[in-house]
Amino acid sequence: MNLEKAKEEFLKYTKSYDLNNSNIFRKQTHSLRVMEISKQIAEGLNLTQEEVELATLIGLLHDIARFEQYTRFKTFKDSLSIDHGNLGVEILDKDIRKYIKTDKYDEIIKIAVKNHNKYAIESGLTKEQELFSKIVRDADKIDIIYEAIEMFWKNKEDTVENSKISPEVLEQFRDKKQIYRKDKETEIDDLVAIIAFIFDINFKESLEIIKNNNYIDKIVDRFNIKDKKTKEELEEIRKIANEYIKM
Repeated sequence: MNLEKAKEEFLKYTKSYDLNNSNIFRKQTHSLRVMEISKQIAEGLNLTQEEVELATLIGLLHDIARFEQYTRFKTFKDSLSIDHGNLGVEILDKDIRKYIKTDKYDEIIKIAVKNHNKYAIESGLTKEQELFSKIVRDADKIDIIYEAIEMFWKNKEDTVENSKISPEVLEQFRDKKQIYRKDKETEIDDLVAIIAFIFDINFKESLEIIKNNNYIDKIVDRFNIKDKKTKEELEEIRKIANEYIKM
């Protein structure tokens, strides 16, 4: 596998879209970070060099459809546009040879791309297909947590700080579950849902990345919550999350 060539081809592909648009540019940089996080997780799992390279490539390609999605629909919300995991498979059906010469791993790559954005991984996969799907899902979630600390709500922090946590969202978090999209009603619900990604993390190596970067405290401390009850609930969420990632 020639990862430098794959990265070169990926950058060439993304340059065909409007990288002056901050949303599209963000997906380019997100993909490059997920590429590196996937590599870090795979190395932590003591996979073979070829398996590490495969995980790295999948991380690079996982959001290949985001550029077309946003250009067509002006949104990243799949519910308002198209499932970007499924669209990614369609794009790779045509273009995968640009990124890897052999067809040995085509099915694994496309299954991982298809499953990276779903609420849960589809059943009936082989152990190998499931492994790489889990790696890229973890890497993607880790970087979204990072983006919530550094990018989301930029100059709009008050929309989070003045909102309240919906009871259904808080209850799901207390039960250590991912948050259902239909239950999110406020900006802070979105924040809590991102923290709740930890409950769908598959590997202790992935939780170590979150813990070592102090991501839970950073995401909570970013905001000055105005409502006293909401502030107390967010502190409870911080405590639950930090205890969970230490398991």
